[in-house]
Amino acid sequence: MVSERPASACVPFVVAAFVAAMGVGCPASALAGPQTLREGLFGERPLPGRGVSPPVARYVSEDGDAFVLDRSQTRVYMKFEDSSEIWTLRPYPAPRGDVIYKNDLGEPMLRATRLGGLTLFTPDRPGGSPAALTGVGGPLRLLPLSPQALLERLAQASAKATRAARRLIPFEADASPASSAVVADAANVTAEAVVRMSRRPDGRSVLAKMRKVKLVEGRKPSAVMHGDEMHITVAPADGLAGRPSSNRIMQAAGSR
Repeated sequence: MVSERPASACVPFVVAAFVAAMGVGCPASALAGPQTLREGLFGERPLPGRGVSPPVARYVSEDGDAFVLDRSQTRVYMKFEDSSEIWTLRPYPAPRGDVIYKNDLGEPMLRATRLGGLTLFTPDRPGGSPAALTGVGGPLRLLPLSPQALLERLAQASAKATRAARRLIPFEADASPASSAVVADAANVTAEAVVRMSRRPDGRSVLAKMRKVKLVEGRKPSAVMHGDEMHITVAPADGLAGRPSSNRIMQAAGSR
């Protein structure tokens, strides 16, 4: 049972895996009129008869990977439709006026050209796969959570990680009202990292070293192994960008 604390205080949450994990989805895409990738990426004036491209758009790669790219906020975010993780992307200039969007490990995920082309980079296609604009998408945002809702999200993350590791991995968090949403999201991303690690050849040996996940507030997002505990630091003021990606968590665990 969680007692009420002042808004400025942190509340400790400790849960074990006794509930089933639930998926987190995004609003379904609505189809839009004819668009060009050039308009979608760079917001240039549309040709006669074409609509204005949305700042939040849905794309599908040549290999069938569907994702939403959200350029409506101060940061650029991306989410694959078959995953609950939202990626924070940083733009970097490339030759010929192109822009490469990278994750928090500096790994390229998208490349946009001035001619309107968009290329998606994935582990299966490190050389890139062309992607096409298919319509509008829902904005990628975090919503405030109550203490009870945060407990439920931590329990879901613990259950998901426990199933993947085949043994109990409890999640513990020190959270305040201001950080509850990003802490819950960080817990979900950590569970996703555990699932991904469990599928790798070295996954079992790496996960054998992880006995608990601890989430705390800080000035800069990070993921560090302390003994047998994975410590995840979130920066509430940065919103979705204030927690490490699953790739960074896997790297901290020694699985990349």
